[in-house]
Amino acid sequence: MRHSFHTLVATVRCAIAARAGARNLALAAALVVGALALELSSGCGVLDPVQDLTATLPPPVVGYVAGWEPHGDIRVEQLSAINYAFAHIGADGRVVLDQAHAYEDIARLVAMKQRNRHLQVLISIGGWGADGFSDAAASADSRSVFAQSVVELVDRTQADGVDIDWEYPGLPGPGIKYRQEDAENFTQLLRAVRDGLNALAPRRHTNYYLSAAMADGEFVAHIELQRAAQYLDWVNLMTYDFHNSLTATTGHHAALARSASSAPGERSVERAVAQFLAAGVPARKLVVGVPFYGRAFAAVDDANHGLDQPYGHYAGEIPWSKLKDDYIDRNGFVRYWDDMAHEPYLWNAQTREFVSYDDRQSLALKAAYVNAQHLHGMMYWEQSQDAQGELLNVLAVNLRRN
Repeated sequence: MRHSFHTLVATVRCAIAARAGARNLALAAALVVGALALELSSGCGVLDPVQDLTATLPPPVVGYVAGWEPHGDIRVEQLSAINYAFAHIGADGRVVLDQAHAYEDIARLVAMKQRNRHLQVLISIGGWGADGFSDAAASADSRSVFAQSVVELVDRTQADGVDIDWEYPGLPGPGIKYRQEDAENFTQLLRAVRDGLNALAPRRHTNYYLSAAMADGEFVAHIELQRAAQYLDWVNLMTYDFHNSLTATTGHHAALARSASSAPGERSVERAVAQFLAAGVPARKLVVGVPFYGRAFAAVDDANHGLDQPYGHYAGEIPWSKLKDDYIDRNGFVRYWDDMAHEPYLWNAQTREFVSYDDRQSLALKAAYVNAQHLHGMMYWEQSQDAQGELLNVLAVNLRRN
Protein backbone atom coordinates (compact mmCIF):
# COMPACT_ATOMS: atom_id res chain seq x y z
CA MET A 1 0.00 0.00 0.00
CA ARG A 2 2.87 2.39 0.72
CA HIS A 3 4.20 2.02 -2.83
CA SER A 4 0.77 2.41 -4.44
CA PHE A 5 0.14 5.59 -2.46
CA HIS A 6 3.30 7.29 -3.69
CA THR A 7 2.62 6.09 -7.22
CA LEU A 8 -0.83 7.68 -7.11
CA VAL A 9 0.58 10.95 -5.75
CA ALA A 10 3.13 11.08 -8.57
CA THR A 11 0.47 10.31 -11.17
CA VAL A 12 -1.85 13.12 -10.13
CA ARG A 13 0.79 15.84 -9.69
CA CYS A 14 0.44 17.26 -13.22
CA ALA A 15 -3.34 17.23 -13.11
CA ILE A 16 -3.32 18.89 -9.69
CA ALA A 17 -0.94 21.60 -10.86
CA ALA A 18 -3.16 22.38 -13.83
CA ARG A 19 -6.25 22.61 -11.66
CA ALA A 20 -4.88 24.35 -8.58
CA GLY A 21 -1.85 26.22 -9.90
CA ALA A 22 1.32 25.96 -7.88
CA ARG A 23 -0.58 25.73 -4.60
CA ASN A 24 0.44 23.04 -2.10
CA LEU A 25 0.81 19.95 -4.29
CA ALA A 26 1.18 17.62 -1.34
CA LEU A 27 -2.12 18.81 0.09
CA ALA A 28 -3.92 18.50 -3.24
CA ALA A 29 -2.54 15.01 -3.81
CA ALA A 30 -3.64 14.06 -0.33
CA LEU A 31 -7.18 15.15 -1.10
CA VAL A 32 -7.32 12.94 -4.19
CA VAL A 33 -6.21 9.99 -2.09
CA GLY A 34 -8.60 11.06 0.65
CA ALA A 35 -11.55 10.91 -1.71
CA LEU A 36 -10.54 7.36 -2.61
CA ALA A 37 -10.17 6.48 1.06
CA LEU A 38 -13.60 7.88 1.87
CA GLU A 39 -15.19 5.76 -0.87
CA LEU A 40 -13.44 2.66 0.39
CA SER A 41 -14.43 3.29 4.01
CA SER A 42 -18.10 3.91 3.19
CA GLY A 43 -19.01 0.32 2.51
CA CYS A 44 -17.07 -0.83 -0.57
CA GLY A 45 -14.19 -2.14 1.54
CA VAL A 46 -11.40 -0.84 3.76
CA LEU A 47 -7.92 0.36 3.06
CA ASP A 48 -5.32 -2.38 3.06
CA PRO A 49 -2.87 -2.11 5.98
CA VAL A 50 0.71 -1.15 5.25
CA GLN A 51 2.55 -4.40 4.62
CA ASP A 52 5.29 -4.06 7.21
CA LEU A 53 5.72 -4.37 10.96
CA THR A 54 3.38 -1.44 11.65
CA ALA A 55 0.44 -3.50 10.37
CA THR A 56 0.17 -5.13 13.80
CA LEU A 57 -0.09 -1.75 15.58
CA PRO A 58 -3.28 0.26 16.10
CA PRO A 59 -3.72 3.35 13.91
CA PRO A 60 -1.98 6.50 15.21
CA VAL A 61 -5.06 8.02 16.85
CA VAL A 62 -5.07 9.82 20.21
CA GLY A 63 -8.46 10.24 21.91
CA TYR A 64 -9.28 12.54 24.82
CA VAL A 65 -11.64 11.17 27.47
CA ALA A 66 -13.21 13.81 29.73
CA GLY A 67 -13.53 12.65 33.32
CA TRP A 68 -16.79 14.55 33.76
CA GLU A 69 -18.51 12.91 30.76
CA PRO A 70 -19.85 9.35 30.41
CA HIS A 71 -17.66 7.66 27.84
CA GLY A 72 -19.23 4.21 27.68
CA ASP A 73 -17.47 1.56 25.65
CA ILE A 74 -14.43 2.81 23.75
CA ARG A 75 -13.13 1.21 20.56
CA VAL A 76 -9.66 0.92 22.03
CA GLU A 77 -8.58 -1.38 19.20
CA GLN A 78 -8.70 1.73 16.97
CA LEU A 79 -6.62 3.90 19.32
CA SER A 80 -2.92 4.24 19.95
CA ALA A 81 -3.40 6.43 23.04
CA ILE A 82 -6.06 7.75 25.41
CA ASN A 83 -5.57 11.06 27.23
CA TYR A 84 -7.62 11.22 30.42
CA ALA A 85 -8.67 14.82 31.13
CA PHE A 86 -7.89 16.41 33.48
CA ALA A 87 -5.50 16.43 36.39
CA HIS A 88 -4.78 19.88 37.85
CA ILE A 89 -2.09 21.71 39.79
CA GLY A 90 -2.76 22.26 43.48
CA ALA A 91 -1.81 25.28 45.57
CA ASP A 92 1.40 23.48 46.58
CA GLY A 93 2.47 23.06 42.93
CA ARG A 94 1.80 19.32 42.88
CA VAL A 95 -0.33 17.57 40.26
CA VAL A 96 -3.57 16.17 41.68
CA LEU A 97 -6.61 14.26 40.44
CA ASP A 98 -9.45 16.28 41.95
CA GLN A 99 -12.41 14.89 39.99
CA ALA A 100 -14.67 12.36 41.66
CA HIS A 101 -13.89 8.77 40.61
CA ALA A 102 -10.80 9.88 38.64
CA TYR A 103 -8.63 7.05 39.96
CA GLU A 104 -11.38 4.52 39.18
CA ASP A 105 -11.79 5.99 35.68
CA ILE A 106 -8.09 5.69 34.93
CA ALA A 107 -8.01 2.15 36.30
CA ARG A 108 -10.80 1.20 33.86
CA LEU A 109 -8.90 2.76 30.98
CA VAL A 110 -5.69 0.95 31.94
CA ALA A 111 -7.66 -2.31 32.10
CA MET A 112 -8.70 -1.75 28.46
CA LYS A 113 -5.10 -2.52 27.50
CA GLN A 114 -6.15 -6.16 27.77
CA ARG A 115 -8.02 -5.55 24.49
CA ASN A 116 -5.16 -3.59 22.92
CA ARG A 117 -1.72 -4.32 24.35
CA HIS A 118 -0.25 -1.39 22.40
CA LEU A 119 -2.63 1.16 23.95
CA GLN A 120 -1.04 3.98 25.90
CA VAL A 121 -3.03 5.68 28.68
CA LEU A 122 -1.82 9.18 29.53
CA ILE A 123 -3.10 11.62 32.13
CA SER A 124 -3.67 15.08 30.69
CA ILE A 125 -2.80 17.94 33.06
CA GLY A 126 -4.42 21.36 32.75
CA GLY A 127 -7.03 22.35 30.18
CA TRP A 128 -8.72 25.66 29.37
CA GLY A 129 -8.81 27.90 32.44
CA ALA A 130 -6.52 25.68 34.55
CA ASP A 131 -4.08 27.80 36.55
CA GLY A 132 -0.82 26.91 38.28
CA PHE A 133 1.51 26.23 35.36
CA SER A 134 3.38 29.54 35.40
CA ASP A 135 4.16 29.19 39.12
CA ALA A 136 5.04 25.50 38.78
CA ALA A 137 7.48 26.27 35.97
CA ALA A 138 9.00 29.40 37.50
CA SER A 139 12.02 27.92 39.31
CA ALA A 140 14.14 24.80 39.48
CA ASP A 141 12.61 23.96 42.88
CA SER A 142 9.01 24.37 41.73
CA ARG A 143 9.70 22.35 38.59
CA SER A 144 11.17 19.59 40.72
CA VAL A 145 8.04 19.49 42.90
CA PHE A 146 5.81 19.36 39.83
CA ALA A 147 7.86 16.65 38.10
CA GLN A 148 8.09 14.48 41.22
CA SER A 149 4.31 14.63 41.68
CA VAL A 150 3.86 13.60 38.03
CA VAL A 151 6.12 10.58 38.54
CA GLU A 152 4.23 9.59 41.69
CA LEU A 153 0.86 9.92 39.93
CA VAL A 154 1.97 7.88 36.93
CA ASP A 155 3.44 5.22 39.19
CA ARG A 156 0.32 5.03 41.35
CA THR A 157 -2.17 4.83 38.46
CA GLN A 158 0.00 2.62 36.21
CA ALA A 159 -0.52 5.15 33.43
CA ASP A 160 1.91 5.29 30.51
CA GLY A 161 2.76 8.97 30.85
CA VAL A 162 1.28 12.46 30.87
CA ASP A 163 0.03 15.09 28.46
CA ILE A 164 0.72 18.74 29.35
CA ASP A 165 -2.16 21.06 28.40
CA TRP A 166 -1.00 24.54 29.45
CA GLU A 167 -3.36 27.06 27.85
CA TYR A 168 -1.21 29.09 27.32
CA PRO A 169 2.39 30.00 28.27
CA GLY A 170 2.98 33.75 28.20
CA LEU A 171 -0.69 34.63 27.68
CA PRO A 172 -3.36 35.67 30.20
CA GLY A 173 -6.05 33.14 29.28
CA PRO A 174 -9.23 33.13 31.43
CA GLY A 175 -7.71 34.67 34.56
CA ILE A 176 -4.61 32.48 34.79
CA LYS A 177 -1.23 33.77 35.94
CA TYR A 178 1.43 34.23 33.27
CA ARG A 179 4.98 35.55 32.95
CA GLN A 180 7.25 36.81 30.20
CA GLU A 181 9.63 33.98 31.15
CA ASP A 182 7.00 31.29 30.55
CA ALA A 183 8.48 30.27 27.20
CA GLU A 184 11.85 29.24 28.60
CA ASN A 185 10.32 27.96 31.83
CA PHE A 186 7.91 25.73 29.88
CA THR A 187 10.86 24.08 28.14
CA GLN A 188 12.56 23.47 31.47
CA LEU A 189 9.35 22.10 32.96
CA LEU A 190 9.11 19.55 30.14
CA ARG A 191 12.73 18.65 30.67
CA ALA A 192 12.13 18.05 34.39
CA VAL A 193 9.15 15.82 33.69
CA ARG A 194 11.03 13.91 31.00
CA ASP A 195 13.96 13.32 33.37
CA GLY A 196 11.57 12.11 36.06
CA LEU A 197 9.80 9.67 33.75
CA ASN A 198 13.11 8.41 32.39
CA ALA A 199 14.28 7.72 35.95
CA LEU A 200 11.10 5.78 36.69
CA ALA A 201 11.30 3.66 33.53
CA PRO A 202 14.06 1.21 34.60
CA ARG A 203 12.32 0.55 37.92
CA ARG A 204 9.04 -0.32 36.20
CA HIS A 205 10.65 -1.96 33.15
CA THR A 206 8.65 0.13 30.72
CA ASN A 207 8.84 3.31 28.66
CA TYR A 208 6.87 6.40 29.60
CA TYR A 209 5.47 9.00 27.23
CA LEU A 210 5.25 12.78 27.36
CA SER A 211 3.06 14.81 25.04
CA ALA A 212 1.71 18.35 25.03
CA ALA A 213 -1.38 20.03 23.63
CA MET A 214 -0.46 23.20 21.71
CA ALA A 215 -2.17 25.81 19.59
CA ASP A 216 -0.95 27.65 16.51
CA GLY A 217 -1.03 31.31 15.51
CA GLU A 218 -0.09 33.84 18.17
CA PHE A 219 0.52 31.11 20.74
CA VAL A 220 3.66 29.94 18.96
CA ALA A 221 5.48 33.17 19.83
CA HIS A 222 5.39 32.21 23.51
CA ILE A 223 6.81 28.69 23.19
CA GLU A 224 10.35 27.55 22.36
CA LEU A 225 8.97 24.99 19.95
CA GLN A 226 12.17 23.39 18.70
CA ARG A 227 13.70 23.10 22.18
CA ALA A 228 10.45 21.94 23.78
CA ALA A 229 9.86 19.31 21.09
CA GLN A 230 13.03 17.40 21.96
CA TYR A 231 11.46 16.36 25.27
CA LEU A 232 8.11 15.37 23.75
CA ASP A 233 7.11 12.13 22.08
CA TRP A 234 4.44 14.00 20.13
CA VAL A 235 2.55 17.32 20.01
CA ASN A 236 -1.25 17.36 20.02
CA LEU A 237 -2.10 20.27 17.73
CA MET A 238 -5.39 21.86 18.78
CA THR A 239 -6.34 22.58 15.19
CA TYR A 240 -9.93 23.44 15.99
CA ASP A 241 -11.84 26.34 17.62
CA PHE A 242 -10.47 28.65 14.92
CA HIS A 243 -13.87 30.38 15.08
CA ASN A 244 -15.67 30.63 18.40
CA SER A 245 -17.32 33.11 20.78
CA LEU A 246 -14.18 35.28 20.73
CA THR A 247 -14.01 35.76 16.95
CA ALA A 248 -15.81 38.54 15.09
CA THR A 249 -17.33 36.37 12.37
CA THR A 250 -18.55 32.89 11.72
CA GLY A 251 -16.27 30.51 9.85
CA HIS A 252 -14.90 27.00 9.73
CA HIS A 253 -13.64 26.21 13.20
CA ALA A 254 -11.40 23.36 11.99
CA ALA A 255 -10.72 24.02 8.30
CA LEU A 256 -8.10 21.96 6.52
CA ALA A 257 -7.27 24.93 4.29
CA ARG A 258 -8.28 28.56 4.00
CA SER A 259 -11.74 29.29 2.60
CA ALA A 260 -12.17 31.58 -0.43
CA SER A 261 -14.21 34.04 1.62
CA SER A 262 -12.04 34.09 4.74
CA ALA A 263 -9.48 36.69 5.81
CA PRO A 264 -5.88 36.39 4.49
CA GLY A 265 -4.55 35.30 7.89
CA GLU A 266 -7.23 32.67 8.44
CA ARG A 267 -6.11 29.79 10.66
CA SER A 268 -6.27 26.26 9.26
CA VAL A 269 -4.77 22.82 9.74
CA GLU A 270 -2.49 23.38 6.76
CA ARG A 271 -1.26 26.72 8.13
CA ALA A 272 -0.72 25.35 11.65
CA VAL A 273 1.33 22.38 10.46
CA ALA A 274 3.46 24.65 8.28
CA GLN A 275 4.06 26.96 11.25
CA PHE A 276 5.22 24.13 13.52
CA LEU A 277 7.42 22.58 10.82
CA ALA A 278 9.03 25.97 10.15
CA ALA A 279 9.73 26.32 13.87
CA GLY A 280 11.72 23.07 13.83
CA VAL A 281 9.23 20.52 15.13
CA PRO A 282 9.73 17.22 13.25
CA ALA A 283 6.78 16.05 11.16
CA ARG A 284 6.92 12.67 12.90
CA LYS A 285 5.98 14.39 16.19
CA LEU A 286 2.95 16.33 14.94
CA VAL A 287 -0.57 15.09 15.67
CA VAL A 288 -3.44 16.93 13.94
CA GLY A 289 -6.39 17.54 16.24
CA VAL A 290 -10.01 17.34 15.09
CA PRO A 291 -13.29 18.16 16.85
CA PHE A 292 -16.11 15.70 17.36
CA TYR A 293 -18.43 18.67 17.90
CA GLY A 294 -19.69 21.68 16.00
CA ARG A 295 -19.81 25.35 16.89
CA ALA A 296 -23.06 27.25 16.35
CA PHE A 297 -23.68 30.95 15.72
CA ALA A 298 -27.04 32.76 15.78
CA ALA A 299 -28.44 35.96 14.26
CA VAL A 300 -25.94 35.64 11.42
CA ASP A 301 -25.91 38.07 8.50
CA ASP A 302 -27.84 36.56 5.61
CA ALA A 303 -25.08 36.26 3.00
CA ASN A 304 -22.82 33.47 1.66
CA HIS A 305 -24.99 30.91 3.50
CA GLY A 306 -23.74 32.43 6.76
CA LEU A 307 -20.09 31.59 6.13
CA ASP A 308 -17.53 34.20 7.28
CA GLN A 309 -20.28 36.61 8.35
CA PRO A 310 -20.87 38.80 11.43
CA TYR A 311 -23.24 37.26 13.96
CA GLY A 312 -25.43 38.34 16.86
CA HIS A 313 -24.39 35.81 19.47
CA TYR A 314 -22.52 32.57 19.88
CA ALA A 315 -24.92 29.61 20.28
CA GLY A 316 -22.64 26.95 21.79
CA GLU A 317 -21.16 23.54 21.02
CA ILE A 318 -23.09 20.65 19.47
CA PRO A 319 -21.75 17.06 19.76
CA TRP A 320 -21.57 14.94 16.61
CA SER A 321 -24.33 12.62 17.80
CA LYS A 322 -26.77 15.55 18.09
CA LEU A 323 -25.61 17.11 14.83
CA LYS A 324 -26.39 13.86 13.04
CA ASP A 325 -29.78 13.36 14.69
CA ASP A 326 -31.16 16.91 14.76
CA TYR A 327 -29.18 19.24 12.49
CA ILE A 328 -27.63 17.85 9.30
CA ASP A 329 -30.28 18.33 6.59
CA ARG A 330 -32.92 18.43 9.33
CA ASN A 331 -35.13 21.09 10.95
CA GLY A 332 -34.28 23.73 8.35
CA PHE A 333 -30.50 23.20 8.46
CA VAL A 334 -28.97 22.55 5.03
CA ARG A 335 -25.52 21.00 4.63
CA TYR A 336 -23.11 22.80 2.30
CA TRP A 337 -19.58 21.85 1.26
CA ASP A 338 -16.65 24.27 0.91
CA ASP A 339 -14.38 22.93 -1.84
CA MET A 340 -11.48 25.20 -0.89
CA ALA A 341 -11.52 24.68 2.89
CA HIS A 342 -12.55 21.01 2.47
CA GLU A 343 -15.14 21.39 5.21
CA PRO A 344 -18.91 21.02 5.58
CA TYR A 345 -21.13 23.61 7.25
CA LEU A 346 -24.82 24.09 8.02
CA TRP A 347 -27.01 27.09 7.27
CA ASN A 348 -30.59 27.66 8.39
CA ALA A 349 -31.96 30.45 6.22
CA GLN A 350 -35.12 30.80 8.29
CA THR A 351 -33.49 31.15 11.71
CA ARG A 352 -30.17 32.56 10.40
CA GLU A 353 -28.13 30.00 12.30
CA PHE A 354 -24.72 28.79 11.12
CA VAL A 355 -22.90 25.65 12.31
CA SER A 356 -19.28 24.66 11.62
CA TYR A 357 -18.28 21.04 12.16
CA ASP A 358 -16.32 18.03 10.85
CA ASP A 359 -17.93 14.95 9.31
CA ARG A 360 -16.86 11.69 7.68
CA GLN A 361 -15.91 13.38 4.41
CA SER A 362 -13.76 16.12 5.91
CA LEU A 363 -12.08 13.75 8.39
CA ALA A 364 -11.13 11.30 5.63
CA LEU A 365 -9.49 14.17 3.73
CA LYS A 366 -7.62 15.29 6.84
CA ALA A 367 -6.37 11.75 7.39
CA ALA A 368 -5.11 11.68 3.80
CA TYR A 369 -3.32 14.99 4.41
CA VAL A 370 -1.66 13.58 7.55
CA ASN A 371 -0.53 10.54 5.58
CA ALA A 372 0.86 12.65 2.72
CA GLN A 373 2.77 14.95 5.08
CA HIS A 374 4.14 11.96 7.06
CA LEU A 375 2.83 13.35 10.34
CA HIS A 376 2.57 11.27 13.51
CA GLY A 377 -1.22 10.89 13.46
CA MET A 378 -4.48 12.47 14.57
CA MET A 379 -6.15 13.40 17.86
CA TYR A 380 -9.77 14.16 18.71
CA TRP A 381 -11.73 15.97 21.38
CA GLU A 382 -13.76 14.27 22.87
CA GLN A 383 -14.85 10.65 23.32
CA SER A 384 -18.42 11.16 24.60
CA GLN A 385 -19.33 13.31 21.59
CA ASP A 386 -19.02 10.31 19.22
CA ALA A 387 -20.50 7.60 21.41
CA GLN A 388 -21.11 5.21 18.51
CA GLY A 389 -17.54 5.54 17.25
CA GLU A 390 -18.57 6.63 13.75
CA LEU A 391 -16.02 9.44 13.40
CA LEU A 392 -13.30 7.48 15.20
CA ASN A 393 -13.79 4.70 12.68
CA VAL A 394 -13.14 7.11 9.81
CA LEU A 395 -9.80 8.10 11.35
CA ALA A 396 -8.81 4.52 12.09
CA VAL A 397 -9.65 3.25 8.62
CA ASN A 398 -7.93 6.05 6.72
CA LEU A 399 -4.79 6.68 8.76
CA ARG A 400 -1.57 4.75 8.33
CA ARG A 401 1.69 4.75 10.26
CA ASN A 402 4.35 6.72 8.38
